[in-house]
Amino acid sequence: MLKVALEAEEEVGGALMEWWGGEGAARVLAIERNAILLERAQGKASLADFARHGRDDEASRIICAVVTKLHAPRTEPPPYLVPLQRWFRELKPAAAAHGGILAASAATARELLAAQREVVALHGDIHHGNILDFGERGWLAIDPKGLIGERGFDYANLFCNPDYETASAPGRLACQIEVVAGTARLERRRLLEWVLAWAGLSAAWHMGDGTPPETALLVAEIAAAQLSV
Repeated sequence: MLKVALEAEEEVGGALMEWWGGEGAARVLAIERNAILLERAQGKASLADFARHGRDDEASRIICAVVTKLHAPRTEPPPYLVPLQRWFRELKPAAAAHGGILAASAATARELLAAQREVVALHGDIHHGNILDFGERGWLAIDPKGLIGERGFDYANLFCNPDYETASAPGRLACQIEVVAGTARLERRRLLEWVLAWAGLSAAWHMGDGTPPETALLVAEIAAAQLSV
């Protein structure tokens, strides 16, 4: 699979893929400037289908297992990665403009980013469509953004996925918080805070792009409600 990066963040992601060396991620067969040649996923299974058809817990556990491999220490230092603080820079002005749940997301993000724990190289876009079935090689990640920050952040996006119907199902977020926190050995409340922060940022991006923010806004609201319990 040949991928040609059109944006700087995609080039950073390509360098991170090479650094992972095929552990938890697709193997890089060749890389030159903004072009990267990857092994192709040949398996038929889909984590999005798992989540939609009664195997949501299994999908989350598979994602957690892959992310654990990505976060594992390597002997070589990582390439240049984008600090998580920079990734969140669009949330503050969006919160000032719209208030409401975005203001809560921005306040939570500010507190998290000021006191990060377990800082690692982050994929930055973990969701059901970026963890693919590579057959005998198992489930592997593709398309990272290439960030650096607290490891808990990498789990937040899966709660907004794979679609609105799944993410908005009654009790879904509360159930998957328990699955992910237990599997990834994360503090439940702090994971909820990352979900609130990330969902707000995602909603801000959607608003800026003119695309529907409903899923992200709803997940932010649910996470905030869970935090208040």
